[in-house]
Amino acid sequence: MIIVTTRSYPPELGGMQSLMGGLTIHLHKLHPIKVLADSFTGDENYDKKNFFETKRIGGFKILKKYRKFNLLKEILNKEPVKAIVADHWKSIELITDNIFNQIPIFCLIHGKEINHSIGSALNKRSIAALKKAKFIIANSQFTKNLALEKGFDEQKIQVINPGINEPQLIGTETDRKAKEIFNNSEIKIITVSRFDKRKGIDFSLLALKNLHSTYPNFKYVIIGSGDEEENLKKTTKSLGLENNVVFKKNISSELKNALLKNSNIFLMPSRIEGSSVEGFGISYIEAASYGVPSIAGKDGGAPDAVQNNKTGILCNGSNHAEIYEALKKIIQNKKYLELGKNAEEFSEKFYWKEIIKKYSNLLNL
Repeated sequence: MIIVTTRSYPPELGGMQSLMGGLTIHLHKLHPIKVLADSFTGDENYDKKNFFETKRIGGFKILKKYRKFNLLKEILNKEPVKAIVADHWKSIELITDNIFNQIPIFCLIHGKEINHSIGSALNKRSIAALKKAKFIIANSQFTKNLALEKGFDEQKIQVINPGINEPQLIGTETDRKAKEIFNNSEIKIITVSRFDKRKGIDFSLLALKNLHSTYPNFKYVIIGSGDEEENLKKTTKSLGLENNVVFKKNISSELKNALLKNSNIFLMPSRIEGSSVEGFGISYIEAASYGVPSIAGKDGGAPDAVQNNKTGILCNGSNHAEIYEALKKIIQNKKYLELGKNAEEFSEKFYWKEIIKKYSNLLNL
């Protein structure tokens, strides 16, 4: 059996949640697994759909990792375990040497959770935790380089990009709803993201205000939630874009995919905010799988997910004028059609059926 221990897991939304959800489903096809995950609203219905056991841990956040570790010890005392796969260095921080000396640990790193000043308390904790891992799995070349800069063991680091599901069939009624939301607009733009400052939605709105004079009929659909939601809605109103911008959250996966399929441009010009950085950007690849090119920030791991001027455009996400120029460039002569076709072809290398082979090789399955 392989134990997967994770803080980020569906049905909670987010890039890491999507990654861990896909990884467990495809790992189970190769070897029996058991998942130890934090509880979340709606998790019972989600877990019923899977053909492996998921143990959910609730309670106060500060206590969850202790409860999860105790549960891990109980399992190890009862069943043979081939390996432990973790989503975050904090998920293995409590594991003791009598465990990691016997059972190989594979820990994923994503970017911002290791981006702490060298010598700081969090830097020292993360290095100590990841010393327990046999392999450290970085989600991009950028994240690997960041890990080396922060003092992690180069010999342990492997780069495996996140996987995506192949494009799903979309029902006629759901497709109709998506078209209705875009309302026959001339230019259809979409973002699927948590509402964090580093995602660049705020500067995207400023860029779109400039675009409005040329393309007054554009529609911008923003799917997600987060701390910046109210600020983004206030910005939309102050810019006079209420008729162009649509906020959506808690929608079905099928409707999200239908909106992606019906859009022209995926817009998420991420930037670095303090220690927060985009390690990869799975949303770019998900959009690409539906033939939609991206405008992405050039900082962080986005260049692993978006090939500049081939599958999208990279720009300075801290400069709304650059975002505006990228929008003009991709719209002129419908360049998004050419880039979208390239993006769709590029996305195929990220299908889980390909990515899981890399995990299989590391785990000797």
